Amino acid sequence: MLDTSELFWSASIDDIKKGYIYDFLSEQFICLVCGKTFIKGVVYPKGEILFEAERAIREHIREEHSSTFEYMLNMDKKITGLSDVQRNMLDYFYKGLGDNEIAAKVGGSTSTIRNHRFTLRQKEKQAKLFIALMELLEEKKMDSKEDFMTIHKTATMIDERYAITEEENNKVLNQYFPEGLEGKLLGFPKKEKKKLIILKHIINRFDANMKYTEKEVNTILEEIYSDYVTIRRYLIEYGFMDRHRDGSQYWIKI
Repeated sequence: MLDTSELFWSASIDDIKKGYIYDFLSEQFICLVCGKTFIKGVVYPKGEILFEAERAIREHIREEHSSTFEYMLNMDKKITGLSDVQRNMLDYFYKGLGDNEIAAKVGGSTSTIRNHRFTLRQKEKQAKLFIALMELLEEKKMDSKEDFMTIHKTATMIDERYAITEEENNKVLNQYFPEGLEGKLLGFPKKEKKKLIILKHIINRFDANMKYTEKEVNTILEEIYSDYVTIRRYLIEYGFMDRHRDGSQYWIKI
């Protein structure tokens, strides 16, 4: 399965704004939201219109994800760092509403709305400084073992359990998959960090572009671990997988 979270967080700001990246090795345009690919040089039909690959992925993002702005705005607040009020203000500003219109909607004054605009501009400046600081820190970092595990975009809880280094990640996987990473799971740990590492690995057994029945999910998970019901429940609880309420379909969220 294509790890769109890894691609998303490693992409440049310009690519995140576009919603896709171009991979020079595979010569593919890759959607940062769902991982769908469009091969350079291939023509993609849309009704009676033919689109080259880059235009096709832009149309895909518009039709399937509305816009990258809307997608990012609706990410979990623990990831965006936005309060509900700030999120709503950004949505209103993006839609082009004036201060008077927004004030009428939220029941406040125009001066309050202007204060929100000011606060968001300050947040933008702080973000630029923080990015600059982190890039300087990255340049000084010498040991790749300090790299932390990527947080998937659909994570339902973000706390210290995600403070996992690549070294720790590999150690846990080797411990719990003694027959090899494609083999069976030795046991399901109680510690949340270890659970997260194992779930992130298991989700790679699924195709992000497919919809699964509950039986199909169970079959895949049973090959990994006998208590497949527990694994399935935690995949949903941690935001790796979602399903219809009646259990008729399951799909990957990242």
